[in-house]
Amino acid sequence: MLTNAFGLNHEVYNPRLVLEIFIKASDGCTLLTQVDTAKSVYLFTHGRSDLETAATDALVANGFTKEKIISAKADAVGNVGDYMAMLWMPPTPNQIKIQKITKVEQVKAEGMIGLWKGVSKEDLFTIPLK
Repeated sequence: MLTNAFGLNHEVYNPRLVLEIFIKASDGCTLLTQVDTAKSVYLFTHGRSDLETAATDALVANGFTKEKIISAKADAVGNVGDYMAMLWMPPTPNQIKIQKITKVEQVKAEGMIGLWKGVSKEDLFTIPLK
């Protein structure tokens, strides 16, 4: 197990990505040069629609394109290479967990998770929710 810059334990992570986070981090704001602004970002608010604007602003301030930020829905998933942005940790989030979709499998929708049940992802970094 390895511990990343945010004190979270991960079995596997990209050392180059972590190095870029360290290099670009300043004043509590993580600017990541590896964010592909052409990719969609699916925002999961976990029922906290009151924080959607603040989350969108934080994502834009950290390199994501506002027009590519999409409210996540249970009946439609993203594609490999797209991002997931989750308000974390419910029910009182103070950060946004950024993940990259690595695999999408066809599944039968299940409960609130819906089709996202078939999505595999990797944790990239977190952004403070202000």
